[in-house]
Amino acid sequence: MKVLQEAYDSRAAKLNKMEKVKNMKNPQEAFDKLDEYARDGYASIPDEDKKYFLKCFGIYDRPATPERFMIKLRIPGGHFNSAQARVIGECAKEYGQDYIDLTTRAQCELRYLKIEDLPSLVRRMKDVGLDAYQTGVDNIRGIMGDPLDDLAFDNILPSQKILLKLQETFLYSPEWISTLPRKFNTAITGSMTNRCNIFCHDASFALAQKDGVFGYNMYLGGKVGVVGKNADIFLKNEEEVVKAFDSIIDLFKRFGFRDNRNKNRLHFLIEAVGIEEMSKAIRENAGVDFARAGITMTNIDSTDADQGKVQLRDGSFGVHIVVPSGVFTGSAMVQVADLADKYGNGEVRFDMEQSMYILGVKDTETLLAEDFFKEYKNVNSPYFNHLIACAGTEHCPFGVIENKNDAINMSTYLSEQVPLESGKVRMYWSACVKGCGIHGLGDIGFEGCKTKVNGETVGGVNIFLGGKLISEGQEGHTILKSAPLTHANFYVETLMIAYKNQKKDTENFEQFSDRVLQNYSSAYLGFAMKLGAYLRSKGIEYSPSFSHKVNTGKNEEFEVFELGRKLYYNLSKKEAYTAYERFTNVLKSEKLENIRNLNPNIDENIALLCEAILHPNEEKRAVVFSELVPLIELY
Repeated sequence: MKVLQEAYDSRAAKLNKMEKVKNMKNPQEAFDKLDEYARDGYASIPDEDKKYFLKCFGIYDRPATPERFMIKLRIPGGHFNSAQARVIGECAKEYGQDYIDLTTRAQCELRYLKIEDLPSLVRRMKDVGLDAYQTGVDNIRGIMGDPLDDLAFDNILPSQKILLKLQETFLYSPEWISTLPRKFNTAITGSMTNRCNIFCHDASFALAQKDGVFGYNMYLGGKVGVVGKNADIFLKNEEEVVKAFDSIIDLFKRFGFRDNRNKNRLHFLIEAVGIEEMSKAIRENAGVDFARAGITMTNIDSTDADQGKVQLRDGSFGVHIVVPSGVFTGSAMVQVADLADKYGNGEVRFDMEQSMYILGVKDTETLLAEDFFKEYKNVNSPYFNHLIACAGTEHCPFGVIENKNDAINMSTYLSEQVPLESGKVRMYWSACVKGCGIHGLGDIGFEGCKTKVNGETVGGVNIFLGGKLISEGQEGHTILKSAPLTHANFYVETLMIAYKNQKKDTENFEQFSDRVLQNYSSAYLGFAMKLGAYLRSKGIEYSPSFSHKVNTGKNEEFEVFELGRKLYYNLSKKEAYTAYERFTNVLKSEKLENIRNLNPNIDENIALLCEAILHPNEEKRAVVFSELVPLIELY
């Protein structure tokens, strides 16, 4: 562990401001005064309690809505029951304007809370075994797991009991409350299907097999925008998982950086010392020579939401409830509790895509006929079934765009313009670069930003493509920067038209992207998305097609030329070139005015594009193409 100590010492000269705040008092002191604050009012709460100490207990002051708090509940593994669901719903109705947010960590948040109501809410939650301890700031956050743990056919190692054992390590313990350099996220799954975003946590334990034995491979250093590294550690049972977990959180507490809060997550310590050194330290600190990694078996993407239900091992079903963007209500949560008791076994589960399951259902047909499913549809649409959106500007001080309604509006638009009878597309939205909507893992990801339209600053998104939950996870790459929200729907529509027209029967968008879109450069994909939107706005029913057969080597000049050549043929039914390899022009006499006559909807920009295709000078072609980009961006 000498290397870890040296890395810590190199950055230990200066503490960030929050570390100095943390040294002011024991966080429990702030929580113990909750009744006093409720009696004396909002103004009586010290700034340090509002800004930090109450957050240790999941209580967040929201400056955007003065004197309104949010509470983040701890729902271990997303597992809860109808009695708990009912109390959550009733408290949201009574204290929080009937509003609930479902999160990407399979938890839920109540908002619009007054300080005078918080003690009563906390006590009512405690009565049914719920609380918000250590769900905020520099603590070990709620641990994620498989919502269908010990129930699904693909669940090899039931892991919820281990999850609860891990939780015992730190929960309610004074030595762990607010003693970490930064937050610490954890997940564990013993299933082959990745239902909990297993690879993007500070510490993850994923189903694995080694020498014919099932266990867990350990992954470390994941966070928003970063997939965790395989620690080359195989854990064969509960005892080893607990020891490895105890070891890594102890190492992080002792050696994690405390200078720059933006670079204090476990990821940065691993970046400084290397994953091999960290794995060595885990073994040494635990006093166990853990085996080398086995074969990771959590490598399947869930399809439960698309089918609406999943058969469980006992013959009953888990019925999926689609909650677009995680925007839920207390009234609806009470209904879920009633339905879970009436049709199921009283068990409810949150999932990572801000939706939920009712478990133990035998009569699925009658359940799905209930009025509840008219609003929260069981199988809504490929554009809604896997839709994620974080809090956004209304509820988060870091948000750049509203986000939740932006996501819903796009899904609604695509459902109307490019309806899909089958298929799957995961659209994940984050309102800012912090990435709480895990946009980098979406098939198509959206990161909130600001951009300009006619000189005016407006909301926009950076659009990502190619995120994965399967294998060991993969972050997507940017294909379009600063797209105004007013235009983003039209740009994405181009991709969805291509997917609808070119996908194989059972192909989801991720598979389509791997087969087709990965053959093109990011710059080309962005240009094609804009051009398709522009052409449709002019009444020209042509969207750039993508082909896995055309190999341009991701050379942008070749890619755009090929696009233009196909567009020209679509408009004129004439082939512009006899030999693609040599760009042999056979229509040298074609004039701009003749091009305009090809189609009554062709405008100056499209005519210029066609002229560029026909120009014998390759440099001139490239100039016209580049000049066309700003003209088609905003129409």
